[in-house]
Amino acid sequence: MENPPTLPTPATSEEKNLGILMHVLSLFGFSLIGPLIVWLIKKDESSFIRAQGAELLNFQLTMLIFAFVGLVLCLVVIGFFLLAALAVFTFVMTIIGLVKAIDGKIYKFPVAFKFIS
Repeated sequence: MENPPTLPTPATSEEKNLGILMHVLSLFGFSLIGPLIVWLIKKDESSFIRAQGAELLNFQLTMLIFAFVGLVLCLVVIGFFLLAALAVFTFVMTIIGLVKAIDGKIYKFPVAFKFIS
């Protein structure tokens, strides 16, 4: 298992707040666009936001791909169960990422393809 990225300096209060904001936005219906906007604006100013946002966006993009597969599988009924399990998994993992962001740490999401680094 790959270790989460380490930061050269501890996250500031503002960086933690923006990391928290990215996770909260992804919980409340803005799974990609909310974190993407924050990440695009602040990634060059903060290594914490760059790493936190990349991990979160990679996870959300991966879950979007899995959801698409689940939608296709709804034609053979198993997709409904897959989508329900995926929704619970995504919610729980995002909450764990949120708690890590509160602590100023980067959470390495499981089962996330690396689209953004």
